[in-house]
Amino acid sequence: MFKAGLFTFLMAMVPVVELRGAIPYGVIAGLSVPAAFIIAVIGNLVPIPILVVFTRKVFEWLRTKSEWLDSVVRKLEAKADDKKEVVQKYEFWGLVLLVAIPLPGTGAWTGALVAAMMDMRLKRAMPAIILGVIIAGVIVTSLTYGAGALL
Repeated sequence: MFKAGLFTFLMAMVPVVELRGAIPYGVIAGLSVPAAFIIAVIGNLVPIPILVVFTRKVFEWLRTKSEWLDSVVRKLEAKADDKKEVVQKYEFWGLVLLVAIPLPGTGAWTGALVAAMMDMRLKRAMPAIILGVIIAGVIVTSLTYGAGALL
């Protein structure tokens, strides 16, 4: 069970996969649904403070290293720009919504990227991202295992 928990935790930390892949993986690997949910939520949240605080600095540094890295940074900034409107319009709840909808192009990593690009302070961004991750976890778990799976 330790191995299943560890891989679920690590999988939840990976962008794009996040909770959408980690919760089903954890259950398939032998964890109970509530255990997979809790481990995946925690794993998904671990990199977020680092991303919110350091993304802009890392992007600035990467831009100086090569044209290819500069183009990658531009694409990521454009992605954040596309999602920024909802967060600006609805503030806290916009960021919650961006993180909570478990679809491609949303999630904790995208929320952290948008928060960083908007120069949002960690103490303002983190509660919204935490709530969004929990909601996304409930949605993924409910759609995959039924509404009562966490009980």
